Amino acid sequence: MAAKTPAVASRRPPARFRRKRPGSRAAARVWNTLPMRSSMGRTADVLITAERRCLVCDFTEQVREHDTTDAIGPPCSRCRAPSERVAILARHPVVQDRNPHAAALGRLGGLKGGPARAAALSSKRRREIARAAARARWHRE
Repeated sequence: MAAKTPAVASRRPPARFRRKRPGSRAAARVWNTLPMRSSMGRTADVLITAERRCLVCDFTEQVREHDTTDAIGPPCSRCRAPSERVAILARHPVVQDRNPHAAALGRLGGLKGGPARAAALSSKRRREIARAAARARWHRE
């Protein structure tokens, strides 16, 4: 009688040890929490166009406000009593501007780069670069 070989357990690791696929929700959650570079534009705030009604004088008006503004609370423009948000009419994402200090530093480096490179190159090498640039410019199709 031949000996039976024991059943080999699956070589697949348990679920808690498996890697998440890049397209999974967990990967998206991690990706969305990673910090962005400061030079990349990001939408920080969302402004909304909302319709508000005063709780005292029933005056209705359209206002632009942050989406985090309370639904009840901002004062009426006529009587300064609290108003309530009746409807959100539109959403407007606000993109943050670039950091002016970083932009100035980058510009300074750019201003120094060209003359410094030209001073470091020999006249023979500058001529070769100019010849290659002219050839590329005139032989395009």
